[in-house]
Amino acid sequence: MTDWDVLRTTAQQMTARSYAPYSGYRVGAAALVDDGRLVRGCNVENASLGLTLCAECGLVSDLAAGGGGRLVAFCCVDGQGAVIMPCGRCRQLLWEHGGPPLQLLTPAGVQTMAEVLPQAFDATTMGHR
Repeated sequence: MTDWDVLRTTAQQMTARSYAPYSGYRVGAAALVDDGRLVRGCNVENASLGLTLCAECGLVSDLAAGGGGRLVAFCCVDGQGAVIMPCGRCRQLLWEHGGPPLQLLTPAGVQTMAEVLPQAFDATTMGHR
């Protein structure tokens, strides 16, 4: 059973670590891994805004640095604590590391990645796996 309050609180705490001097839009993310670990991330902007790292990028880096695994539950919030949706690039990143069953807390409630990113492009599309 996923404790969405813990994920949301952890994501909210991560917004304080965000580096967003250009947009002022702080984002924090937290996820549960299939082995029970909690991974997290925050957005890190750059003067060349196209090179900005979304909170999900930091979260997946934390996942890899901690030994890998599969994401099973995910939440991201803005600086005010409101649940927000990952951007398109990050939806693809989450698909890669959680797949169709990954559950996301969205503004509309809990949804799977299969619902959030139907007909996703992945390794099977490229003839792998």
